[in-house]
Amino acid sequence: MKTKHIVSALAVVVALVVGVAFFWESGASQLSPKNGVLEIPLAEISDGRAHFYKVKANDGTMVTFFTLKSRDGVIRAAIDSCDVCYQSGLGYYQEGDVMVCKNCGQKFASNKINILRGGCNPAPLKRKIVGNNLVVAMKDINANTWYCKFQG
Repeated sequence: MKTKHIVSALAVVVALVVGVAFFWESGASQLSPKNGVLEIPLAEISDGRAHFYKVKANDGTMVTFFTLKSRDGVIRAAIDSCDVCYQSGLGYYQEGDVMVCKNCGQKFASNKINILRGGCNPAPLKRKIVGNNLVVAMKDINANTWYCKFQG
């Protein structure tokens, strides 16, 4: 009888851990544009980890993208989708120095993001550094809404 309760309690704990891990991984911070741009402090994204953000485009689509400082020191940004797998609405996750497509499993070196485009590469997002911020123009977000129509 005690074994049944222990197994049940263990199942609840595992379910909670998995749920929290999924929420943490998929939780994108919502941004609000100011004067037609998004500004993200460099100090927030310079740790080598992928940081996911979402913003509402002009047509109402929630666009998810990520930033990542690659090993070569470049701050990169890409839509959380690609030309091939966008209809899955799944995006990417980070594994070491690569981003992995949650739909097909292909891996992409961080230092190639914003350089390689098309196919299953993360869709490049124009960005620039202004002062202590990474700046993304809303016109570039609006131009990429089609990638995010299937996100759920």
